[in-house]
Amino acid sequence: MIKNFRISRFWVLLICFKINCFLILNTSIYSQNINIEAINKVDSYIGLIKNKNIGLVTNHSSKFYNTNLEIHLLDSLLNLNISVNAIFAPEHGFRGDLDAGEKINNSIDSKTGIPIISLYGSKRKPDSKDLENIDLILFDLQDVGVRFYTYLSTLHYVMESCAENNIEIIVLDRPNPNANYIDGPVLKENSKSFVGLHPVPILYGLTIGEYAKMINGEKWLNNKIQAKLTVIKMDNYKREYRYQLKSKPSPNLPNLKSINLYPSLCFFEQTPVSVGRGTDMQFQVIGSPDWINQPFSFTPRPNFGAKNPKHNGIKCFGLDLRDENRLSEINLEWLIKAYNYSPEKDNFFRSGFYRLAGNKELEDQIKAGMSAEDIKLTWKKDIESYKIVRNKYILYN
Repeated sequence: MIKNFRISRFWVLLICFKINCFLILNTSIYSQNINIEAINKVDSYIGLIKNKNIGLVTNHSSKFYNTNLEIHLLDSLLNLNISVNAIFAPEHGFRGDLDAGEKINNSIDSKTGIPIISLYGSKRKPDSKDLENIDLILFDLQDVGVRFYTYLSTLHYVMESCAENNIEIIVLDRPNPNANYIDGPVLKENSKSFVGLHPVPILYGLTIGEYAKMINGEKWLNNKIQAKLTVIKMDNYKREYRYQLKSKPSPNLPNLKSINLYPSLCFFEQTPVSVGRGTDMQFQVIGSPDWINQPFSFTPRPNFGAKNPKHNGIKCFGLDLRDENRLSEINLEWLIKAYNYSPEKDNFFRSGFYRLAGNKELEDQIKAGMSAEDIKLTWKKDIESYKIVRNKYILYN
């Protein structure tokens, strides 16, 4: 009997060990050496772009990574004798080194001599002249899965221009680092802008390839036209995995913590509260010169990606969120507390807040003293309706 007990205990321990290993594997951060992005599946798209004149929508994140090699998609295509006639640059520029909101001018790539056409300057959408002598657009940008991240709007307008000019578009799919949950108010028509064009929640739970399919399938382009779209899928992508991005998607999202907090903290961009721009803790801290009773402080100063940060050179007091647990829902408590703590409540919400929120109700709800829980209940019906739409475009388990 004692022998049987020992055997049973052994098998219980073994089973528990295997379960723990499985859980660790499936919640761990992917190694940087695992290349699952569609950019690496050259054989899947090289036949589609050979002998065609290509327009490339890209930035600094569009690279191949191997042990001792880092090569940009543009250089790879040129090495394969693919004709690239134009580069289209989104917010932050082709090199990914410009401030949020900083206007970008057209230029010439110094290395290759290829024209760089800005989609974040005097125009946001390629025109027919920009697309002269282009047969196909190849799109490869690292998104973060958040509605107000402007690469989605760039995708929309590029697809629309392709549809209007009878040009094919290929999207090389990439992981969504915020794919683990869906949350936030669904954007309303009266709140549309370049930081939100579509009726989706702040966190929509799709890869950029899946999102492109949704734009097309739901006929969200002008006059309900549809683009000739091909999505190159990733291999072995699992939505629930935490994937370590190999480069910053933009200058002020330096790590996974900032990317995870970004959907909750970006609201503060349209308030007097700093989110750490001008420090090395961007989107990981919040603070204001008025919060003098808070023990944590930081002083924003000009740096890479923040030439003139909010409260430049002024000590801000607030919260250090770097040790917060990984969020699986939008945190409204920080925003509500910041509003309640503000000495000038009438000037707390700036004019563009509703565009980030996606509606004009959130500001009024906070001013009326609603709790975070009650506010989120008002989102529930729209989120459930969105999920039905979303399910039509899922490419991965």
